[in-house]
Amino acid sequence: MKILASMACAISLLISSAAFAGGHIAWKSVAEESRVAFGSVKKNVAGEVHHFNKVSGVVKELGEMTITIDLASLETNIDIRNERMAKHVFDEGKATALITGKIDMDELNGMKAGETKVVDLDAKLSFAGVDTDIEAEMLVARLSENRVLVTTADFILLSTKDLGIDAGVDMLKKLAKLPEITRVVPIAVRMVFQK
Repeated sequence: MKILASMACAISLLISSAAFAGGHIAWKSVAEESRVAFGSVKKNVAGEVHHFNKVSGVVKELGEMTITIDLASLETNIDIRNERMAKHVFDEGKATALITGKIDMDELNGMKAGETKVVDLDAKLSFAGVDTDIEAEMLVARLSENRVLVTTADFILLSTKDLGIDAGVDMLKKLAKLPEITRVVPIAVRMVFQK
């Protein structure tokens, strides 16, 4: 649950930092090279890493960015956990998380292949009917004239309370008979954009 929120944050960060240098052409994410992952801790001692298989993003020519995370594509490596999270946290797996923001195209214009830059990202995450402001630092690497790698410079941390999904986490805890599941999750984002 927190994982989803974290992922969404990470995605928005990626988009804002994606070297959208060359500002008049829209950039689109490369599906097979982009991923949002998050960590969780249960019983206060067992850490696990999860991810979403379907994440897509686009940056329009004036810098408007939109990132979409298909919550039904969650992969926790345990089928029953995937099903429980879809049912109790992600509205039967039909939900999507949306990240929107504006990219400063002037700041990123002029990056040459091989150059890197850390950029600040301010965006909004829309998840389960709740809008959450996101702030993060993203590392942007210009891979070539037409390809950019955007990744989190540090972890992005989101809470289940801010996302309005504490009740879903409580249900997961009850079903799995766990004494505790962390309510704050670290998120990592890796996105490749091309034009």
